[in-house]
Amino acid sequence: MANKVHVVPHFHWDREWYFTTEESRILLVQDMEEVLNVLETRADYPYFVLDGQTAILEDYLAVKPENRERLKRLVADGKLIIGPWYTQTDEMVVGGESVVRNLLYGKSDCEEFGGRMMIGYLPDSFGQSAAMPQILNGFGITWCMFWRGTSERMGTDKTEFYWRGDAGSRVLVQLLPLGYAIGKYLPTEEGELKERLDKYFPVLDRGATTDHILLPNGHDQMPLQKNILAVMQAAERLYPGRQLTLGRYEDVFKEIEKAIGLKELEGEFLDGKYMRVHRSIYSTRADLKAANTRIENKLVNILEPLMCIAYRLGFEYQHGLVELIWKELLKNHAHDSIGCCCSDKVHQAIAQRFSLAEERVDQLTDYYMRRIVDAMEDTICVDKLTAFNLLPYERTGVVAGEVTTRMKSFYLQDEQEQTVPYRILSCEEVDAGLIDRQIVHYGNYEPFVRYQIAFYDTVPAMGYKTYLVREAEADRETTGAFGALAEPAAMLENLFYQIAVTAHGTLQITDKQTGQCYKDVLLLEDGSDDGDEYDYSPLADDYVLTSRDCQATTRIRDYGCMTEAEIHYHWKLPADLESRQQKSRDGYVDIQLQITLVQEDPTIRIRMTVDNQAKDHRLRVLIPGQKPSQYSVADHQFGSIRRLVQDPAMAVWEQEEWSERPDSIYPFLSYVHLQQTEGLAFLTNSVREYEVTGAAGDTLAVTILRSVGMLGKGGLYRRPGRPSGIGLATPDSQLPGKTEYQFALTAQISRVANAAREYVTPVVTYNKMPFHAMKLNAAEVTVPYSFSLFRMVGDEVIMGALKKAEQQEALIYRCYNPAREEKQLRVEMENGSVRSARLDETEEVEEITGRAITLMCNEVKTLMIR
Repeated sequence: MANKVHVVPHFHWDREWYFTTEESRILLVQDMEEVLNVLETRADYPYFVLDGQTAILEDYLAVKPENRERLKRLVADGKLIIGPWYTQTDEMVVGGESVVRNLLYGKSDCEEFGGRMMIGYLPDSFGQSAAMPQILNGFGITWCMFWRGTSERMGTDKTEFYWRGDAGSRVLVQLLPLGYAIGKYLPTEEGELKERLDKYFPVLDRGATTDHILLPNGHDQMPLQKNILAVMQAAERLYPGRQLTLGRYEDVFKEIEKAIGLKELEGEFLDGKYMRVHRSIYSTRADLKAANTRIENKLVNILEPLMCIAYRLGFEYQHGLVELIWKELLKNHAHDSIGCCCSDKVHQAIAQRFSLAEERVDQLTDYYMRRIVDAMEDTICVDKLTAFNLLPYERTGVVAGEVTTRMKSFYLQDEQEQTVPYRILSCEEVDAGLIDRQIVHYGNYEPFVRYQIAFYDTVPAMGYKTYLVREAEADRETTGAFGALAEPAAMLENLFYQIAVTAHGTLQITDKQTGQCYKDVLLLEDGSDDGDEYDYSPLADDYVLTSRDCQATTRIRDYGCMTEAEIHYHWKLPADLESRQQKSRDGYVDIQLQITLVQEDPTIRIRMTVDNQAKDHRLRVLIPGQKPSQYSVADHQFGSIRRLVQDPAMAVWEQEEWSERPDSIYPFLSYVHLQQTEGLAFLTNSVREYEVTGAAGDTLAVTILRSVGMLGKGGLYRRPGRPSGIGLATPDSQLPGKTEYQFALTAQISRVANAAREYVTPVVTYNKMPFHAMKLNAAEVTVPYSFSLFRMVGDEVIMGALKKAEQQEALIYRCYNPAREEKQLRVEMENGSVRSARLDETEEVEEITGRAITLMCNEVKTLMIR
């Protein structure tokens, strides 16, 4: 029996869930006032934990800015315990940089107020990422608390253990075996109190390795319990020998550190035996999940590296504008918000935040490209097209761009005035007023023409190359090497693949390098979904359909530099669960697929539009016919992870009475494939959920969307018992109407991580012409027509981020090694120094200028470049 019981006052503050942020803010103002008053006036009430996130301080101070100094005093005195996060992040479907920035902004906020809780506090996240120990260590954090995802099959039945991550990282874990809310609203009446604590103490004692256990006193949006000392006195009378103290989580960790023989666990924690992790929540509200993926990639892969190039050329790095974007995004990364297990009204707010964040990313990207190109001398040519490569190595291939002009005909030249052939993919007229209102103000209404073009060239590493747009005397863009007209084709083909489209809209892909032929690629599978926003759950006797019975219409066009297929079919499906049970097909989805195969590019790009006119179903895309494997390989934050194709617990979950069935449905971030050197990998810029299926385990199934109509339901086929959440109707989560998804395939398994990063980091272009609606004065700097910031040499070492340091005049370059063996990386640049740094951007002493660094499997390294 543990005789020291640490009662920790706290609240868990979901900013939104079935209620909105604005509703919770009203309660927050009231609850915070009580917390501050009690901490300031009662010596017997020494501490309060503010849920590990600083976003609620922002919410509170937006209403009560006059209390900032009160907060600072209480934080500095150690009474009000804040941080380390900005928001209570999800760990499974947000990118590595999102987790790092969440901690980075949380750390910055905490430093302003006087200190942070040095615990990786994750009381309610739906599963724990294997990357978390390394990320926490990168912020100097060596303690971690969480609730969901463990069971004794992982190596211990104790609630205290070490969690080992990659590259030597490790955190000491204090599990919350009964959750963060067991001490909520504790009664003073001894009969009721004993009934409650008799359920808790045996579980807490059984898992403890010391004489100390935790009793968290708080709950969701729970006001401070003012009579908690009377409750503790009653408990001590009921349980002689137990001593209850009002304390902090840190008090228990200090005791656990003294324990001998603690077990060491590793990997991710996604077991739903004792507490639900909701393994299929990764596909709820696929439209919002896809938006998050797309915006993360734009922000990390395009905008921030572009800003670093501009900063090196002499322009200001606008930290404040970037922080606005990140914080809008991170508010959506709270576990319930990005899980999308919320009311429709909350999902509308989430969608609005995504829309705002994406608009800010797009506009700031355009601004920095414009500033750079505007700063080039115009003496040679005013009209320009500049291609930006935001990866740290040269890229040779087809570049897609846009040229808007009034020229009747034009041609491209590089800086050496060598002609660069191009192809016109499409064109459209644009009203002159949209280009520059001043043009039409003086009566000139002649329209512009916007051309989508493509050309082949090499763009420098982490830099750009500029092309002159010159007026041609003849209609050169429609003749010879410039040919404007696409020709019909029988199939898609390039150096790597030959792809035929079948009558029912699937692909037959022949890998020219190996001779392997993959049939029925992109076959769609549709089955019932009797689940809720937390979990997929089919009908017990499901009626599953595939798109083999569809008749597709297909058009394939050859542009010379690429071939493109447009595939459309109308698929009749059951309209709802009742129709599914009757095997009636009175609903439908319309599918539009755009398949693009670029010359000399091993990535098959796919854009899929789904017009959903059915309810309560799950739609998946299949990549069948691969070699069976025991494992799948997917990426998580800063690395890769191998998972068993079939979870062994599927054989015992019912007799062991798991909280949910352990279906082998998993998240990924940018790629997934089966464990072998040959096959097709799935790359994504939208959806992030997969399962390996097929009788032989030879089919990769990626969820496109789940259509459900309830926030929470009870008694599900794969999740028996109580409901998760609450029984609230959410008709918007049926996803009626059109949604779009972007993904790709590649057969180059040996460099799949590179291929995935290249796919979500396209070469982007900016077209300068003599007109612009938004005027800017000339920059005070002049920049060259081509530029390279630096070059990284290192096979399979993946760029994680490039940004300016928050507090120093230096660039932060983050990279990681997803391979199973060690890799090396070397920075090549003309001038400057390179030092290693922690994830939190505190500089370390190791100087690595001019020499290679070694990265272990799944190791993430941060370099500070001056």
